[in-house]
Amino acid sequence: MTQDTAFSGYADPALHARGLFIGGNWAPGAGAIPVHDPSTGNRIADVADAGVDHALRAVDAAEAAAEGWRKMSSRQRSEILRRWFELMRAHAEELALLISLENGKALPDARGEVAYAAEFFRWYAEEATRVGGEFRHTPSGAHNILVDHEPIGIAVLITPWNFPAAMATRKIGPALAAGCTVILKPASETPLTAYAMARLGEEAGVPPGVVNVLTTSKPGPVTAAMLADKRVRKLSFTGSTGVGRTLLAEAAKSVVSCSMELGGNAPFLVFDDADIDAALDGAMVAKMRNGGEACTAANRFYVQSGIHDAFVEGLTRRMAALKLGRGYDPDVQCGPMITTKAVEKIDRLVSEAKARGARATTGGEPAGESGYYYPPTVLVDVPTDAALAHEEIFGPVAAVYRFETEEEAVRLANDTEYGLAAYVYSGDVMRAMRVGRGIDTGMVGINRGLMSDPAAPFGGTKQSGLGREGGVTGILEFMEPKYFAVEF
Repeated sequence: MTQDTAFSGYADPALHARGLFIGGNWAPGAGAIPVHDPSTGNRIADVADAGVDHALRAVDAAEAAAEGWRKMSSRQRSEILRRWFELMRAHAEELALLISLENGKALPDARGEVAYAAEFFRWYAEEATRVGGEFRHTPSGAHNILVDHEPIGIAVLITPWNFPAAMATRKIGPALAAGCTVILKPASETPLTAYAMARLGEEAGVPPGVVNVLTTSKPGPVTAAMLADKRVRKLSFTGSTGVGRTLLAEAAKSVVSCSMELGGNAPFLVFDDADIDAALDGAMVAKMRNGGEACTAANRFYVQSGIHDAFVEGLTRRMAALKLGRGYDPDVQCGPMITTKAVEKIDRLVSEAKARGARATTGGEPAGESGYYYPPTVLVDVPTDAALAHEEIFGPVAAVYRFETEEEAVRLANDTEYGLAAYVYSGDVMRAMRVGRGIDTGMVGINRGLMSDPAAPFGGTKQSGLGREGGVTGILEFMEPKYFAVEF
């Protein structure tokens, strides 16, 4: 497939560039935001640009829909989410093409994202009817304790560009299941998928105003205006730690509840007793999913000295064999990065490491093609104090380090301000669990390179965020416990 191919149905960018989605209607913005194809750099669409007044109109729409959605039975909400899931499945290939076109990721990754994203609607369609309460007697016997859970209120959802469908459904699903109305602000690099989600939600039966979508070139003022509105009670953000800190400070002014899924710098530990082929399989998934543009991506590969050289050889061979090219071409395995700026950051980190003694066994230089490309790269002999070891790479670069002891591996893994994800490969499950417990992180993959699952709690420690998404806990992020002291 080429960009010249006529995209039809939900894959057509023009279908999703018809305005802001507010109160079930498509409204013009204050201007236009260009959307580019990272594979070529070509402009593929213009979406509406929201200002503060549009944001407050979206809050109005969410408020107008709030009572009806809150009072709707959990079964009715569940059935709407289930229909949304089924519609995503029915349009899966079109949505994958759309994601690949505006995000650049290879089609296999895009298809995987659509399947993963849809599962959040199925999971929360089921969880909508399972929100529990609590009843118990006080120890004193003076009265009884009854605890209910109520929707927290209007939620602002801010999503990144790297998983434009999955990050939206991971927030919309639990919010709607809980009985909240929402305003989704997607990244301006990948807004088309968010508008496609809105269209599918409307088709599934989501009432007007329950889901609103805004794109803006002025995210600071627009978000601040919504957080300052006393009707907004929840902020759910996925993005960089730096932006997360700014939003937390803004939300504090109105004491808005926050869920934050922020940056990562995942270590990937391989012990001498690991199955090396399984470790290499896992490394390719953990590193190259979405071309490395994932917060859970393995950035630092710590390999015990006994198998270090064999691991480097195997990883180099596999990375060098990946075909780089336009994401929507069917045989491509690694697409472009999201922007030229992203390529420049990767090149800066790699160049600094090489200047300090690191060596590339494959890749290591920008691809130099039209579009935003950086080739799959393996680096060895990287100093542990290089910037590459401490900054989130967000690209197809694997830095491999040698270690000797278990204690050293844990120390190196923890040498970061982030604590989102980690991976441990060992033939000794007790050791793997022991090491996993020693790493300060929210998630650990044991002999597995993929850990994300709608049924599991996703989130991190330290500077990687607050709260959890997914799993049975994800819906509680959008609910408030209410205690009744009852005498009967």
